[in-house]
Amino acid sequence: MNVTKSITINAPKEKVKTFLSDFHNWKNWSPWLICEPEAKLDFQADGKYYKWDGKRVGSGEMKVVAEKDNEIDYDLTFLKPWKSKAKVYFKLNDAAEGTEVSWLMNSSLPFFMFWMKKSMEIYIGMDYDRGLKMLKEELEEGKIHSNLEFVGDHNFDGCNFIGIKTTTPFSNIDKAMEKDFTELNEFIGKNNLEVSGLPFSEYQKFDVVKDKVVYVAGFPVNSEPENLPENFFYGTLAKNKVHTVRHKGKYDHLGNAWSAIMMMERNKEFKKNKKAFPLEVYHNDPSTTVPEELVTDISMPIL
Repeated sequence: MNVTKSITINAPKEKVKTFLSDFHNWKNWSPWLICEPEAKLDFQADGKYYKWDGKRVGSGEMKVVAEKDNEIDYDLTFLKPWKSKAKVYFKLNDAAEGTEVSWLMNSSLPFFMFWMKKSMEIYIGMDYDRGLKMLKEELEEGKIHSNLEFVGDHNFDGCNFIGIKTTTPFSNIDKAMEKDFTELNEFIGKNNLEVSGLPFSEYQKFDVVKDKVVYVAGFPVNSEPENLPENFFYGTLAKNKVHTVRHKGKYDHLGNAWSAIMMMERNKEFKKNKKAFPLEVYHNDPSTTVPEELVTDISMPIL
C-alpha cells in the first residue's frame, strides 16, 4: 500500500520538523488517537519512540529512525488487530505561505486481506487528510477545533420529514448538501412550515472505492405539505435505538466522529442494525453559528 497526502502550513520548516519529530506532540492531532482518548500511550523521554495500546486503535509502536534537512523517517509496527510493518515519512519543503508538508506511508497488508488494498489506501488517505488539517490548526492556531463526546446508546424517536435524495461523488458531497439544504430551507420559509425537529442526513450508501454516496437531506415536519417540488419527497424515519458520537467543531473535522463510530463498530462495542441507515443530525445552523461551535451527532442504528 502506498499513501501520500499534503498540506501547506503557515509555519517555518524547522518549527514543523521539531514538532513532528517528538511523539509527545502527536496525541492532539493524531486522526486515530482522537477516537480513543483513553488509549494507553508510553513515550520515550526524548519523544523519538512511543507505543500505544487501545481497544479501538489496537496496539503498536513507532520510532524516528532518521532526521534529514527536509525529511523525517519513521518505522511503524502494528501488533493488533493484525501484525504488519510500514515505513512512514514526512517531507518538508519551503513554500510561499510557509511549509509544504507531505505525509507518506509505504506498507503491506496480511496476504488474506489483499482484496482490501484499494479501500484501505482510500481510508488511510482520508485519515491522513484529517490528520494534516488538525496538524495545521495545531501549529497555526495552537488549538484544534474538534472535540468528541461519546454519548452512547439511546432511543431515536423517529419522525416524518420532507427530504431530497441525492447521489453524488464523495468529493462533491459538501456542495451537494449545501444545495439540498438551501432548497429545503427556502421551501420551508416560503410556505411557513413548522419544523418539528433537527435537520439530518441519512446515509443510504457510502462506497469509497467507487466514489459514490447516496444520502437523504431532510427536515422533520408535523404534516405533509401539498405543494412539494418534484425533487422533494415526504418520508418517515422509524423509531429506533442508536449509538451516538457527538462532534463539536468545524465540519472539516466531522470525519473524526465517523472514524470513531466505525472503530467502535469494528471493536463490537455495539451491534449494528443493518436494516436501518446511519444519521448525521445537526444541532445548529452553520449560517448563523461560528464553525468552532457547530454540534453534530453521528448516530448508528443498533440492535
